[in-house]
Amino acid sequence: MKKILLIQPSPYDQNHMPIKKKRLYFVGLAMPLLAAMMPKDWEAEIVLEILEDIPWETDADLIGISSMGHGVIRSLDIAEEFKKRGKTVILGGYMASIMAGEAAKYCDAVVVGDAELVWKELLQDYEIGNLKKVYEKNLEKGTLSTPLPRFDLIIHKSIGDFLPVQAGRGCPNTCSFCSVACLYKGHYIKKPLEEVVRDIRQVKELGFKKFLLLDDNIFSDREYLHELLKEIKNLDMQWMSQCDIRIGKEDKLLKELAESGCTALSFGLESISRESLAGMNKSWANPAKYPELIANIQSHGIDVSTEMVVGGDGDTLESIGMTKDFIENNKISVPRFYILTPIPGTKFFKEIEAEGRLINDNIYSFDGTEAVHMPKKMTPAELTKAYWNLYEALFTYKSIIKRNLLRKEFLRTPGKYFFYCIVNLFYRYQIKQKITPNIF
Repeated sequence: MKKILLIQPSPYDQNHMPIKKKRLYFVGLAMPLLAAMMPKDWEAEIVLEILEDIPWETDADLIGISSMGHGVIRSLDIAEEFKKRGKTVILGGYMASIMAGEAAKYCDAVVVGDAELVWKELLQDYEIGNLKKVYEKNLEKGTLSTPLPRFDLIIHKSIGDFLPVQAGRGCPNTCSFCSVACLYKGHYIKKPLEEVVRDIRQVKELGFKKFLLLDDNIFSDREYLHELLKEIKNLDMQWMSQCDIRIGKEDKLLKELAESGCTALSFGLESISRESLAGMNKSWANPAKYPELIANIQSHGIDVSTEMVVGGDGDTLESIGMTKDFIENNKISVPRFYILTPIPGTKFFKEIEAEGRLINDNIYSFDGTEAVHMPKKMTPAELTKAYWNLYEALFTYKSIIKRNLLRKEFLRTPGKYFFYCIVNLFYRYQIKQKITPNIF
């Protein structure tokens, strides 16, 4: 039997040590899917580094490493170490895909785009000793089909009470800073409904009562979502996902979401400044409407989680400070923030570079916690300070209680909001350590 070791790396903390947790709630889907696609004469092992140590002395023939967001630097370091040990290393994921040339310096092969489309070819090439440097193939509309994920390889680990399922990839929006927009260029590619239902059934059969619909934007195709919700409702599961805030105008759809078991949605609101949103190619979003849309979503019994960035062209020190009031007034249980960062390969990076506003050319320091470009209405140092001040102000005990316990929904489901408080307290601990809270 040949063997592959699939690694989901952990980001580094401020001391350049891999972050560790006792439990991982948001489990990735890529590794269980790739494990399901191994030939019969191959064995797969999955390592979730945030929970466990990497077995450097592994007997695996092949090492596959994902690269996502803040974990990309760790991904490259792991790749280098295994290369030193004589292993054949494959890098994939969003960051490797949009910086393939850079990723190729650290591994034997880079997978650009959707690995399922090239996985069989890559393994065959490895077996005959003819591995290519880059494997690239992108999904076209209507071609997304996957096997049942190998969750049996991870459910014995210290994970949360839900597993990931995917209905589609991509998003019709093309925000300039977004890595998803780089790969899918405004397209949303759907799986057949029967496959999605099959995957949810497997999660239920494994004893889980919840799942995470791991789509970039479930509001990408209204008709598809309508049909999917009918199927999900029959499965009697609770679930979460993320989508476009404009779903807050859709009362009928929100009712269907709630009736199907949807308990929480995450939204990339980015900014309360319309000028900043326009600069991100997100002028379709109107922050003046955010409170109304959020309130309507919450009125249907669906919790709202948000992700926002600071440092857009319209942002000022005053507007960043006002973001605290926005989060508290709208009772956002679990907010997350990042400094707007020009990731190489994105449209935003090209714009900032062309304007001569890039102040740091060390792309490996781009972790979203320090300004690396010149904002229009403040200095980089002021932006970095305002970012951490915003986080610290929102994760005081007073703010945590205000957002989670002092709300009308608390009496209906107190257990849920006490859990959100625990999440907030963990985020508070990370912020004190200058670690940006993230979904992992």
